[in-house]
Amino acid sequence: MGLLKAGIGSLSGALADQWREYFYCDALDVQTLVKKGKKRTSSRSSNTKGSDNVISNGSIVAVADGQCMIIVEQGKVVELCAEPGEFVYDASTEPTLLYGGLNKENIKKNFAVVGKRFTFGGEPAKDQRVYYFNTKEIYGNRYGTQNPVPFRVVDRNIGLDVDIAIRCNGEYSYKIVDPLMFYANVCGNVSDDYRRDQIDSQLKTELLTALQPAFAKISEMGIRYSALPNHTEDLSDALNQVLSKKWTELRGIAIYSFGINSVTASKEDEDLIKSLQRKAVYRDPTMGAAAMVDAQAEAMQAAAKNEAGAFTGFMGMGMAMNAGGGGNAAANLYAMGQQQPQQQYQNPYQQPQQPDRAQPQNPAAGGWVCACGTPNTGKFCVNCGQPQPKPQQGWVCPKCSTTNQGKFCMNCGASKPAGAPLYRCDKCGWTPEDPHHPPRFCPECGDPFDENDAK
Repeated sequence: MGLLKAGIGSLSGALADQWREYFYCDALDVQTLVKKGKKRTSSRSSNTKGSDNVISNGSIVAVADGQCMIIVEQGKVVELCAEPGEFVYDASTEPTLLYGGLNKENIKKNFAVVGKRFTFGGEPAKDQRVYYFNTKEIYGNRYGTQNPVPFRVVDRNIGLDVDIAIRCNGEYSYKIVDPLMFYANVCGNVSDDYRRDQIDSQLKTELLTALQPAFAKISEMGIRYSALPNHTEDLSDALNQVLSKKWTELRGIAIYSFGINSVTASKEDEDLIKSLQRKAVYRDPTMGAAAMVDAQAEAMQAAAKNEAGAFTGFMGMGMAMNAGGGGNAAANLYAMGQQQPQQQYQNPYQQPQQPDRAQPQNPAAGGWVCACGTPNTGKFCVNCGQPQPKPQQGWVCPKCSTTNQGKFCMNCGASKPAGAPLYRCDKCGWTPEDPHHPPRFCPECGDPFDENDAK
């Protein structure tokens, strides 16, 4: 009886699996990462007795946008399709007379399937499945730092370099970029579907662990912690660099976007930074003088309101002023600020520009201006040490004292005086201001002028 039942089961099972199937998957929501494909059947269908996990040769698999389909046979991935449309699976090991025709070879394969099923008691000795992966953006993954994360604050304007502790929260999204890796190392042969809540806690823990080195990369760029929401793309790239080995190479997942709702530091750290920034203003002596004048004005008002009498209050104020440098301290600071050249603000992350070649001042002015803007009278700049440019060769206009090269003055338009010889030192090349009245000796090298110096 057992052999007869096995024979009948093998034949009936093989005939039931002759129908070609149509596999599809409903729209994958944001909570579903992987879902097993199902056969389309209805009350009108005769394909209701086919074996589970058996795909007949010539079956059609439909793939929608944002999905990736794989076919697993005997635990091994044999097909993959990520393009929207219909995919005909014509490489199945389950032959059918409805695909390939009633030819001798096809009939032979079907009898071989019946014989093989008979040896397994009438059951098919195979496992074939269709899985659909959600390749859309999986958003809405919230995170928040329970413990403070170290962050380095660098402010080159005031010479600040300090480590503080910050807390942040927000949301991030990720995508499945390698379905084969995700199937092999994460979900495997799921019976129905694989949902995001099965892996979200692990991803969140690893993300919070990677925040510290990611923040370190951002802080090296000189970005303030309060400006982190404006650099979410940079932070996302930094996180991908840190998590690429764990997520992409191990699970086939990559961070798609990263958002920050708020970044806060402890009150002690914020007070420290604000205090240092306020104190850095007083590096300018004029600002220090203004602060001292304001403090003196407040002290005078407080002294006038002294309960022990105005005289007592002003006496204490005088003692404090003497201890702080006397009543002229503010004036001295202001004078110091006026003597020091005002430094313009420069971006600390911008490469300094090379100064242009210094242009000599009008010889009639009695000096020259360096490229750094400093007027000089000697041979070298008193500020940057650049040498004085050599004077231009030419003739000096008798009206406006401008040195020219052509026949007319480029300043007033006067013509070059006729017969005016050009004197030039034959040793150092110095040219006198007035070619009509050259000096007896060169003021640069001391060489005496003679007729050989007339050009």
